[in-house]
Amino acid sequence: MYNTKVKTGFSELILSWYKKNSRSLPWRTDKDPYRIWLSEVMLQQTKVSTVIPYYKKWLERFPRIQDVANADIDDVIKEWEGLGYYSRSRNFFNACKIVVNDHRGIIPSDWATFRSLPGVGDYTAAAVLSIVFNHCYPVIDGNVRRVMARLLSYDKNVKKSFVEFRVELEKLIDRNRPGDFNQAMMELGSLVCKKSKPECSACPINQFCKSYNNGTVDQFPIINKKKTRPHNTVVAGIIWHKENFFIQKRAYNGLLGGLWEFPGGKVKKGEKLHEALIREIHEETGLSVFVEKKVGSIDHEYSHFSITLHLFNCRLSNNIQKRKLSKSQRWISPKTYSQYPFPKANHKLFSILESQSWNNNL
Repeated sequence: MYNTKVKTGFSELILSWYKKNSRSLPWRTDKDPYRIWLSEVMLQQTKVSTVIPYYKKWLERFPRIQDVANADIDDVIKEWEGLGYYSRSRNFFNACKIVVNDHRGIIPSDWATFRSLPGVGDYTAAAVLSIVFNHCYPVIDGNVRRVMARLLSYDKNVKKSFVEFRVELEKLIDRNRPGDFNQAMMELGSLVCKKSKPECSACPINQFCKSYNNGTVDQFPIINKKKTRPHNTVVAGIIWHKENFFIQKRAYNGLLGGLWEFPGGKVKKGEKLHEALIREIHEETGLSVFVEKKVGSIDHEYSHFSITLHLFNCRLSNNIQKRKLSKSQRWISPKTYSQYPFPKANHKLFSILESQSWNNNL
């Protein structure tokens, strides 16, 4: 699509725009590979404004890659608490350990080795290797896909565009400043070529944009309609023993892995809430409980489903004593729950409990 003259003009225009309009972000102050890598992991499917405070707080706790590698996985997850997509933190932890143990703490600069690390996909590899090591790998994220779809008037589902867009970007990418070029493309998608109400008149490369020149910007990118997300009714129990209550840790390899929670689960069709809770608690913990007064309920959305979560006060059956716990179980007090990482849904329940002064009414 692009000859050498067009390619040079495109690259010069977007780099000039980026120099004048790029946001001042904490990870753009240096080319430390550990910090760039961390920022790219945190930015996956997460807004920049959300990431900034987490990024700064993380570096206060783990200023070097060795600090992550030598930490306990639970401490790493606690620092990630609230940022979501927790597999990112677990993968980053495991990848840092590999870099420290197998590569003397030096982040690999070649594609094959860096790409092989846990959690490192094509996007992360291209971003880090271009920004830090000046390798000419184009980055393709949601913002870049949108820019390219409009530039090319791409008439297929944009989620299936990786190969075509990569081919075109390999022609356009600036060989001397690939990292800046990639960041410029992402910044353009975030600030100008937005999902709705794109500011086409302010776009530095609108002369190359087919959709802009044809007046069809609003038709691109083409995305299949999202399927309706399933909604589940979930119950959870705060099991009291004197002044303490019971929590359990989710398996590391599952959804919200490594986080703590109240025991409970999904309500089956036709099942009453208290019956479901008694069943779920026994299946998960082996404990038998009486379900007492309802604490409250909250609604919460995940990426692929949503829930209504009902929380009940519970007490142990008379014939069940406070027994020895596994490593993934704890009895804790209301004063110490903040020491443990919990999902956002649980924090909504904590807000209700605190508004009720943790009165269990048992």
